[in-house]
Amino acid sequence: MNFQLRKIFTAALVCTSIAMFAAPASAAGDASAGENIFRKCAGCHKIGDNAKNATGPVLQGVVGRQAGTFPGFRYGKDMVAAGEAGLVWNEENLAEYLADPRAFLRAFLNDDHARAKMPFKLRDEQQRMDVAAYLATLQ
Repeated sequence: MNFQLRKIFTAALVCTSIAMFAAPASAAGDASAGENIFRKCAGCHKIGDNAKNATGPVLQGVVGRQAGTFPGFRYGKDMVAAGEAGLVWNEENLAEYLADPRAFLRAFLNDDHARAKMPFKLRDEQQRMDVAAYLATLQ
């Protein structure tokens, strides 16, 4: 390869690498889209300043909260154990949890018998990221 082609190839490789690591597309959720998707969750989870626990815990302020700690909600023992083991909700792990709550807890706790009370799975990756982004706005 001649010197000029090598310079062009190197420059293209550097630009591609920077673009890949600067802002991965898969890491960004759309909070306004997440607000609409959250309607699937609203039957069990409430939000708002005066929200009360329902089938699931209140999700107002969930981002930054230790797992299994919202007052007055009866969490499963494995969710409480995950919180005690250091699980604090952020957008990334919320999106992962929404894919398969039981599998998430089993992996986090390294326990093949861990269980999640939440049976719902949100299969679409972008929807999970959007819901997580929306929940992050509810502080």
